[in-house]
Amino acid sequence: MDILALVERIGESPTAALFGLITGLIFGVSAQRSQFCLRAATVEFAHGKGIVGKLGPKVAVWLLTLSTAIVWVQGAQMLGLFRASDARIMAVPGSWSGAIIGGLMFGAGMVLSRGCSGRLLVLASTGNLRSVVSGLIFAVTAQMSLHGILAPYRDRLASLSITPGGENINLLNALHLPSGTGLVLGLAFAALALYLAARHQIGPKTWIFASGVGFSVAVGWVLTWSLAQIAFDPVPVTSATFSGPSANTLMFFLDRGAVLEFDVGLVPGVVLGAFLAAMISGEFRWQSFESVPVMRKSMIGAVLMGFGAMLAGGCAIGNGVTGGSVFAATAWLALLSMWIGAIATTLVFDRQVNPALAC
Repeated sequence: MDILALVERIGESPTAALFGLITGLIFGVSAQRSQFCLRAATVEFAHGKGIVGKLGPKVAVWLLTLSTAIVWVQGAQMLGLFRASDARIMAVPGSWSGAIIGGLMFGAGMVLSRGCSGRLLVLASTGNLRSVVSGLIFAVTAQMSLHGILAPYRDRLASLSITPGGENINLLNALHLPSGTGLVLGLAFAALALYLAARHQIGPKTWIFASGVGFSVAVGWVLTWSLAQIAFDPVPVTSATFSGPSANTLMFFLDRGAVLEFDVGLVPGVVLGAFLAAMISGEFRWQSFESVPVMRKSMIGAVLMGFGAMLAGGCAIGNGVTGGSVFAATAWLALLSMWIGAIATTLVFDRQVNPALAC
């Protein structure tokens, strides 16, 4: 792809939005077909009996996505197609306190709302009205936490403990590990994921599409980094995440002064990709809340996710896959906190949930 020619033809902002659309399409199709969901993986882990039960098919799908993202992103960096130090998540200070508190809140919220923010977007695209309501509440809360009435509280919690030096910490560099360690770790995770996939008889279609979710993360990183190298104005080097983009997309349709950017293309791309995948596979169907208590729990969960994601610096995708693929220290801490928050909430409030019905 001749990015320079594309920029000269349509402009930098539309190009960024187009790259977001491409990333979102790959993510949406892959996530819908693989049923990738961190919430489902944590519920399965919480309810599982023994190591085999805890590392079940949902965990395998999640590991396939994470490992694929790490392998592709680290491989792209070794080939000179991307530089992790330029990523937006690495170029700004990270918050240890935000990663822990926000991650715990997000983990609890995604259990209550029956899906993380990315999963809610995919489900909403397949006719799930519960996810539409929860997703809108998530986006509004995220915007309130970013620029609205909740922003001072987020800033106060995030400022409790900040990474030194005015930027985030690369775990590989901090541990003085040799070049290529990231790729080796990704391959190790992939080997474990494929072993689990074979053990639980997960078909090739599922694990291929699960890998596609991780591949979409690498696509976003490479495209935005390539655009940043030739753009006249600064372009954020980013990839798939759904906290900031959900808020930004909402404001794009509410504020006539908003401009096109990667985020604004990403969310519609996921919606379109998941919708087309559901229609082609015959899985599109209208669904709603089963009861008022379920609706109330989902709405509370969406609020917790919205605030928690902005405090943690990203959602389950933004931290757990996108940030994890560049080994941002706060992203891995937030991911661990999300697992802890989700498992604890499952054990306390969701004892009777069938892991197969987690999403």
